[in-house]
Amino acid sequence: MHAGLRITAFAAALAATFGTAYGVGQGAGPVTEDETPARHDAHTGDSESGHSDHESPPAGGLQISENGYTLDLRTTRLAAGRTADLRFAIRGDDGRAVTAFRREHDKELHLIVASRDLNTYRHLHPTRAADGTWSIPVSLPRAGGYRVFADFTPEKKGAENLTLGADLAVSGTYAPQNLPAPDTTATTEGYEVKLGGALRPGAARELKLTVSRNGRPVTDLQPYLGAYGHLVALRSGDLAYLHVHPGGEPGDGSTEPGPDISFTATAPSSGTYRLFLDFKHEGKVHTAAFTVRAGAAATGEGASEEAPHESSGEHGH
Repeated sequence: MHAGLRITAFAAALAATFGTAYGVGQGAGPVTEDETPARHDAHTGDSESGHSDHESPPAGGLQISENGYTLDLRTTRLAAGRTADLRFAIRGDDGRAVTAFRREHDKELHLIVASRDLNTYRHLHPTRAADGTWSIPVSLPRAGGYRVFADFTPEKKGAENLTLGADLAVSGTYAPQNLPAPDTTATTEGYEVKLGGALRPGAARELKLTVSRNGRPVTDLQPYLGAYGHLVALRSGDLAYLHVHPGGEPGDGSTEPGPDISFTATAPSSGTYRLFLDFKHEGKVHTAAFTVRAGAAATGEGASEEAPHESSGEHGH
């Protein structure tokens, strides 16, 4: 991952709110374990045709393979509410599993798992075996379609940071949920986080997140992944992936351990985004989530303050 900002995009949302991919039909229905999730192996959408706003970051991504590397997701199905190992490998263009990675932000690889409706989010750090197989126990609360993002840099001269993505099916009774309504305040496990600033298409803008507990500012945040906060943004609809890091780092002589954590981010387009902030305090990692809009609001996007959000849970250290 790069300090500042790195962006990759993933397109091709499941058709008709999983109706085609999982045979859900209308309302609620079963998702069976023997159904195979869609896989995306080619550039589509913005990543191939280019973005009309030339000042916007390139919306690459959506692919399971890029620059000679492939995400080989060996676990393509899980059952809702059950803990099971999520296993995968990163393969080079010779078909062999990659075993050498550059350590960035304290880890060789960062794994993000998010539901297509953006109500469930996990930031995980799996363990790599000697043969290049990565694994981590995962429990996902609800049935439906999920996206798995592997963010890494191969230990090879000239290799660039990559984020590859693959689809994951979670079986069980599927009940669609709306995206939570836009808000500038999020609560998580007794903490309140306020969001200042806004995403702008094609323009870098500062986002400032302020952490408090019981009405008092938190001024003793602990380093997490080499920073006082870690922010991921996903675009609703196609799950375009933005990965940003705060300005400054612990020990640089100017960055305070809270209550403010600042980031610089550029939205690749207008639309609705879900922001997930991870921060560490008193030995535990917490996740606060926000729905925000960049540019013109996306037409037909549902918004419900009653939709539950499952963002905390496994962080995979």
